[in-house]
Amino acid sequence: MKVLKFGGSSVGTADSILNVKKIIESTPRPVIVVVSALRGITDQLIKTSNLAAAGNEAYRQEVEEMKQRHYQFIADVIPAEKQAPLKERIARKFQDLESILQGIFLIQDFTQKSADAVVSYGERFSSMICEALISGARLYDARKLIKTERNNENLVNFEATNQLIREAFKEMPEVAVMGGFIASDISSGVTTNLGRGGSDYTASILAAALDAEALEIWTDVDGFMTADPHVIPSAYTIDELSYKEATELCNFGAKVVYPPTIFPVCVKNIPIYVKNTFQPEGKGSVIREDAAPSQNPIRGMSSVNETSMVTVSGMSMVGVVGVNQRIFTTMTNAGVSVFMVAQTSSETSISLCVSPEDGPRACEALDAEFASEIADGAMNHTTLKEDLATVAVVGEYMRHIPGIMGKLFSTLGRNGINVCASACGALELNISFVVARKQLKKAMNVIHDSFFLSAHQDLNVFICGVGTVGGSLLQQITSQQERLLQERALRINVVGITNRHGAAYDAEGISLEHYEELLSPENGTGIEPMVEHIIEMNLYNSVFVDCTASADVAKNYQHLLEHNVSVVAANKVAASSNYDNYHQLKQTAMERGVKFLFETNVGAGLPVINTINDLINSGDSILCIEAVLSGTLNYVFNTISENITLSQAVKKAQEEGYSEPDPRIDLSGTDVIRKITILARESGYRVETDDIRKELFLPTELFEGDLDTFWKRLPELDAKFEKERLRLEQEHKHWRFVARWQEGKGSVGLAEISANHPFYNIEGSNNIVLLTTERYREYPMLIQGYGAGAEVTAAGVFADIMRVANI
Repeated sequence: MKVLKFGGSSVGTADSILNVKKIIESTPRPVIVVVSALRGITDQLIKTSNLAAAGNEAYRQEVEEMKQRHYQFIADVIPAEKQAPLKERIARKFQDLESILQGIFLIQDFTQKSADAVVSYGERFSSMICEALISGARLYDARKLIKTERNNENLVNFEATNQLIREAFKEMPEVAVMGGFIASDISSGVTTNLGRGGSDYTASILAAALDAEALEIWTDVDGFMTADPHVIPSAYTIDELSYKEATELCNFGAKVVYPPTIFPVCVKNIPIYVKNTFQPEGKGSVIREDAAPSQNPIRGMSSVNETSMVTVSGMSMVGVVGVNQRIFTTMTNAGVSVFMVAQTSSETSISLCVSPEDGPRACEALDAEFASEIADGAMNHTTLKEDLATVAVVGEYMRHIPGIMGKLFSTLGRNGINVCASACGALELNISFVVARKQLKKAMNVIHDSFFLSAHQDLNVFICGVGTVGGSLLQQITSQQERLLQERALRINVVGITNRHGAAYDAEGISLEHYEELLSPENGTGIEPMVEHIIEMNLYNSVFVDCTASADVAKNYQHLLEHNVSVVAANKVAASSNYDNYHQLKQTAMERGVKFLFETNVGAGLPVINTINDLINSGDSILCIEAVLSGTLNYVFNTISENITLSQAVKKAQEEGYSEPDPRIDLSGTDVIRKITILARESGYRVETDDIRKELFLPTELFEGDLDTFWKRLPELDAKFEKERLRLEQEHKHWRFVARWQEGKGSVGLAEISANHPFYNIEGSNNIVLLTTERYREYPMLIQGYGAGAEVTAAGVFADIMRVANI
């Protein structure tokens, strides 16, 4: 024998109640069916009662609407020959309901007894309809079987209830139908109820009393989810969970099963199946004692979305026996339910998590209880912190994973989520913590993603600048997204793109194939609106990618890092700015547990900075750096020949995109100075760009005035450079613009490189870096490859994004 319970959504429409009929008919007999009121009826009954109690005659219209809804329901689903007698029975019940409401209206007094009587009609109506709908069904009145006694709330008297149930079902019908939620007082027989959601509880009581094979809860979801799917779209159904895990999840906001439901069947080891009325073929979830171990350290999460935290504190609490008793007795007397407690080991404070409506009342009651201690200064006034939310992370197997709490809180911290209070029982079944309500969605996504409850890890990327480098980066992300998702379980989710002309934002991800069509000036242009969007969207695992050369953009790095957003920069401005700013950015990233990465600042896609970091972190020391770091200048000096003059080579570099639009930026060595400064800093030296000695190979006056004047005057140097080129050719040497750092000093300048030097054969726009270290003293480490170009630079930026994801 099974007990099947159907919630309000399952009997909310004609189509859904016909699904219920099919499910019942396909279940082996005998079966007991427990039903809730039609969806929304209980709320409407409460509304109607309140209108009547306020002397508002509008309650009559509400009654008429409910009556007509039930009549229409009968017309839609009940066979024609049964409709008239059922409608007559329903009409008599509505007359009884109207009499009660009339009394409430006349005396304008709404007692608990009246409230319980009024709300009982929802289940009484629905159970009558279900009895008529299901062939051979017999209707039972729950008030004659479920007995309660009053103790601040209605508590089930199990001894009397179990006896009455067993007597009533000595002869089991094929199908028994009963309204859930309703009960009656054991002494007076007055109608009571088991609380909102109590239909689940009714079904559980029946299943336990009759030693049912199983309890099935039919609802509008596929079962217990790893998290609220409205908050986390990637949440999925939990196949199995234990009674303890289900209880923890239900007590902390998971609305799948009414929490008291679990205890009666747990004692009898009766499994609970949670299934979807609208997808009956689905597997659903099963709650049982011997639930299969979870593959993940946590089984699921739930949350109380609205929390207030009441804190009692004071030095007089330390070591005093009975303080906690006074606190909780006061809460009981004030009718305040406490769902989480956090106390310091020093006993100087205790924090209680309550509902927002209970918070002020709790403070008032506690201040009254400790009035004398507060007057003496031994205790503080009770404080109330509002706009909070509570998250519960649940799993029986967390206790077997060392460091699970450390990982949990460090993950939250890296994403800028501050934990206000936490609690963990000795059983390590539930780790609960309180955060600001505005951080709830982010906190739950972080945990769901980090603790392998998601099938993949998300990285939410904001890209500023979609020129040559940014555009190439988007193409590379597009081509690699599917592979990364399949092979590395990583989803690169581009959620923001901006340039000078417009922007696009979408927390679910922007379609990269058509992103240009989505860029709109209405979303703002440039960096300031993007920073505002990043902070407002408050997404977890956020990465800001700077593909510009703008100093204004670089000024925002600190603000972003302080908001726990990782920064990946192709822009050299920040890393080569004054040392204190550079150091602060690095320090902030370290303190916040996020990344500040700028590999492409030196050598485009070459792994130069990461190699230096690896050497330093492993205990090596950088003694000397020699490098050709300008792909543009290397291209120019490799291009100069008998047939191509200096001025032609520079023009060619500009036309082919190797140089800046104003090539003087490259020719002045400014870019190389920034790069060697960055390398020296990453090697552990405190250095400013002004400390690097610069040896120009062009006259100073060429760097003054406008660009047109530069192009007119540059050919004047062609003859001189051709003469020098011929000399170098005879001496078997090449020009290279070399940056050096050695013994705490740096320089950049044009050098003549002989044939036996590693720099001699560098082709095209390639870069090369020679690292002499304590370990690589005799044979320096050589890093060589493409040092310029949008694709190579974009690939380096992409690699840094992967490092943020620890891939």
